[in-house]
Amino acid sequence: MRPLNGAPAMPLAIAALTAIGLGLVAGSSGYGNFVIALVALTTVAGVGLNVLLGLTGLISFGHAGFYAIGAYASAILTGAGVDFWLALPAAAGLSALVGIVLAVPAMRVKGPYLAMVTIAFGFIVEHALIEGGSLTGGQNGLVVTGGPALFGVPFAERELAILAVLGAGAALYGFHRLALSRLGRAMRAVRDADVAAASLGFDPVRVKTLAFAISAALTGLAGAVLPPLMLFIAPSSFPFSQSILFVLAVVVGGAGTVLGPLFGALVTVLLPELLSGLAEYRLLFFGLATLVVLWLVPAGLVGSLARLVPRRTETWPRRTEGHATGEADLAGFLGDRPGEPLVVEAIGIQFGGIRAAEDVSFTAKPGAVTSVIGPNGAGKTTVLNMVSGFYRPSSGAIRLGTRDLTGAPAQTIARAGLARTYQTTRLFGSLGVLDNVVLAFAPGQLWRRAGRDDRAKAAALLAFTGYTGALDRRADELPHVDRRLVEIARALAGRPRVLLLDEPAAGLTRADTDRLGGLLRRIAACGVAVVLVEHDMPLVMGVSDHILVMDAGRPIASGAPAAVRHDPAVVRAYLGAADTPARPRETPWSGPADAVLSAHGLTAGYGAAPVLEGVSLEVRPGETVALLGANGAGKSTAMRALAGLLRPVQGGIVLEDRAVAALPAHRIARLGLALVPEGRQVFPELTVVENIRLGAHGRRAAIDPAEIEALLTRFPRLRDRATSRAGLLSGGEQQMLAIARGMMARPRILLLDEPSLGLAPAMINALYAVVADLRDRGTTILIVDQMAALALTVADRGYVLEQGRVVTEGSAAELAADKDLEAAYLGAA
Repeated sequence: MRPLNGAPAMPLAIAALTAIGLGLVAGSSGYGNFVIALVALTTVAGVGLNVLLGLTGLISFGHAGFYAIGAYASAILTGAGVDFWLALPAAAGLSALVGIVLAVPAMRVKGPYLAMVTIAFGFIVEHALIEGGSLTGGQNGLVVTGGPALFGVPFAERELAILAVLGAGAALYGFHRLALSRLGRAMRAVRDADVAAASLGFDPVRVKTLAFAISAALTGLAGAVLPPLMLFIAPSSFPFSQSILFVLAVVVGGAGTVLGPLFGALVTVLLPELLSGLAEYRLLFFGLATLVVLWLVPAGLVGSLARLVPRRTETWPRRTEGHATGEADLAGFLGDRPGEPLVVEAIGIQFGGIRAAEDVSFTAKPGAVTSVIGPNGAGKTTVLNMVSGFYRPSSGAIRLGTRDLTGAPAQTIARAGLARTYQTTRLFGSLGVLDNVVLAFAPGQLWRRAGRDDRAKAAALLAFTGYTGALDRRADELPHVDRRLVEIARALAGRPRVLLLDEPAAGLTRADTDRLGGLLRRIAACGVAVVLVEHDMPLVMGVSDHILVMDAGRPIASGAPAAVRHDPAVVRAYLGAADTPARPRETPWSGPADAVLSAHGLTAGYGAAPVLEGVSLEVRPGETVALLGANGAGKSTAMRALAGLLRPVQGGIVLEDRAVAALPAHRIARLGLALVPEGRQVFPELTVVENIRLGAHGRRAAIDPAEIEALLTRFPRLRDRATSRAGLLSGGEQQMLAIARGMMARPRILLLDEPSLGLAPAMINALYAVVADLRDRGTTILIVDQMAALALTVADRGYVLEQGRVVTEGSAAELAADKDLEAAYLGAA
């Protein structure tokens, strides 16, 4: 049962299960009541952990510490004469306070480090209780001499079991309400995509801290009932294994589900009881049974059953009027307010010794589309991250109207009226489409109650963007184009003054991109300042009012699309210099006609829409072939598909007369294909020589020290750093190391993916001198590079990709003289 489906039957199911629990209490006595009470208390503690693990995605192996804090607080307070019914909320409050304190260091770490922090917390609590002296009884513990009473009725085991069952029912219902609330959805949003949640105005640290507090309070509350039930508590009552059992109760039952903790508690408490006759072997059988459950139902008992239940479909009336009506609706939704320009003045940022952006300035006016373009590594997304608050500029200023936003955190900037989308869509996958959009209303507010009117507005926004799918469909089930539209609708839901879009056309077909262009113009027409970072030049040239062009972190041109399109500096940045110093082949290549590597009708991608469609190419022995095209054309996708890192949907790949399309990457590498990937991807903790030696891992021949010596001679920069860690090398040195590692494999063909990316001009020249030398020595090379003129200088032939298709091919000289090559990079004139 999914906690966010809002099923009205859930409260009835909780009430029925609570009634069954009360009936079992009435029908049992003595030890039976004790076991039922333990199941109920484990359920309450499991609900607390479910808030943390199921909603927020944070793991804790220290919840036995909160259980102990609640138990000892209750025992100490009642022993001092405080009424039990006052000790219960006090114990829960103390546990919540400790949870908030624990959240401070815990929020600074993730993954296994968070688990280690919580484990350490559990041990700290256990040893603090041992050293607590007369207050905690030390190792001897505390004896509870009397139980609570209510209206003169003393509470023995039966009454405490009733209390525990009622508490479990209340905890399950509270989780149900929390999961449906805005706070619960914010927790799931932070779990699914904390960066996107911050761009909606939510503070991830605050949300996670609240989750810790609620989780600790519930677990402490469960522990507070334990002393009168056990009549004795000691540090040994709360071992580390108890924390493991709480985690198992949540995972076995189904993390994130409402009833999961109950069914998990039944397994983790009752199963050991049923196996009690096996003496010392019962824990072994319990562990094996738990492993079997997790193997058969990895989503948990309740989570797996929920998948078999059909989901209800939520529909809203669709608008059939034209675009004009949609614009009027959006303008009314945004409100009648004067537009404010976004002013970016000379901002810059430095990572270590690298200037990622410097002296970047532009003004995004209301009602206009301002585009920031440039080749790979130009710093466009870095600028967007500074504007949206994910990076703090080291210089310059960012203002929205008269408000200074320089250095403000992402959630503050979102609340000020800036919204954004991302290169890779960051929807909240566990939420439905409509819930993604509704959550973006009133940025940053955690306690706002969403009404039916909000859902109607969200549906209208989705219709405005062109989304026509199911509104209650989980976001992680959407095809790529729908994910883009939903993300834009979610960004608009916060009524932004400025909309920042980071490559929204990535992965879209030409028809979808054209519709996206129309959508951006309609959004701008409603008075929103649209800032577009994009590689699709037809889209940029068609929708932009003003364009800023960047290269290597610096602005190189700005102005209207027509002026920018023909600016020599822009052409040089995208295609490379025509007078490049790279050395061409002295005599035309001539060699065998049989290809070393060929692709036929290759179709591949990462989602519903393919990135490559029907691509065919071939590379012959000793030949250097360039694969060219604008960013997003599919070049790197083609390289990944050829290398086996991406399984083709259709088509064939032949390497040395052997079909390899269905083979995994490591087997293709052993057959003689070496990929030098985009971004180098050296092994940073290994030395230069160790990286080079790993290149020979897939071949049968032993490593000859002379081979390494020859490579160090070919790359003299690496010789001086042979014993240095690869992570300490410069970008150019890492690129040379990646090529040397590839050559160590003695490949039949070497694939170079964007070797010049992010390198200084001097280093690019040195790198291409090495490529020319490899070519002249007979190495077969397929090269992808954003600097087309440079790649064509060393190449013999080339292919040009547009929108995942080969649009032209020919000799390097023919392509260099072809005006259509410039159009492929910068759009038609």
